[in-house]
Amino acid sequence: MCTHGATIYGATAHGGHATYMVVPAETLVPMPEEISFSAGAAIACGTGTAFGALRRADVTGRDTVAVFGLGPIGQSAIQFAAALGAEVIAVDIAADRLARAGELGAHHIVDSSTTDAVEAIREITGGRGATVSIKSSGAPSARVAGTRCLGPWGRIALVGLGGNIEHDVSPDIVIKQISIIRSYTFSNVGMGECARFVAQHGIDVDALFTDRWKIEDAETAYKEFDQQVRGKAVIEF
Repeated sequence: MCTHGATIYGATAHGGHATYMVVPAETLVPMPEEISFSAGAAIACGTGTAFGALRRADVTGRDTVAVFGLGPIGQSAIQFAAALGAEVIAVDIAADRLARAGELGAHHIVDSSTTDAVEAIREITGGRGATVSIKSSGAPSARVAGTRCLGPWGRIALVGLGGNIEHDVSPDIVIKQISIIRSYTFSNVGMGECARFVAQHGIDVDALFTDRWKIEDAETAYKEFDQQVRGKAVIEF
C-alpha cells in the first residue's frame, strides 16, 4: 500500500484540457480499442468508482443489489450489477434519473420521495431484504435506508460522501451481522480491470452522458455543471 498518496490529474495536478499532455508512464491506463475516450474519462472518475465498490462488496449473480442515489456513480453501479447477473433495485427521488435507471438495467424502481424505500425493498425481495446496497447518495436518509434495507449478513458499500448519520446499532448492524465497506476511488490497476470488464461485457458507458461539449464551450459547460441540475457531461476535442 502506498503511504505517500498519488498524483491525481485535475485535483493535485493540472487536468487534461488539452489535445496532448505529458505525464509519467506509470500513471497511464491502457484502454481496450472498444472503449471511446469519453468512456475512458468516465472510468477514471465515477464509473470506475462504482466498479471498485461492487468489487469490494463482492457482488455476484446471487445478489440482490439496492443502489441508492442515481447520479453517474449510481447509474454505473446499475450497469455493472446487471452485467454480473444480480437483481438490481434503483432508489432515488428524481423522476428523470429513475427513468434512466430502467434503461440502464435496473429490474425494480423505487421513488423514495413517495415510498418508504426500506419497506419497498422488503416487499420486492419477499421480506428477505437486499443482500448488498451501494450507497452513492450523500443524503443521511439514504445512508440509513441503505443499511436498514439489508437482510442478515448483508453488505453495504459507502461511496457517496456526506455528514454524520445515526443508527440504532444493535438492530441495524450488529444483530443482522451487516458488513460495512468503505469505498473511495481505486488504483490504476483497478481502472484497467474496469476498462476490460466494460469491453468484455459490452457496457455502454457513453449512455451515462447527458451533455457533450467542445473545448471552446468549456466556460459554459462549467457554469452548467455548477448548477448541479443536469447529468454527466464531457468535454470533447
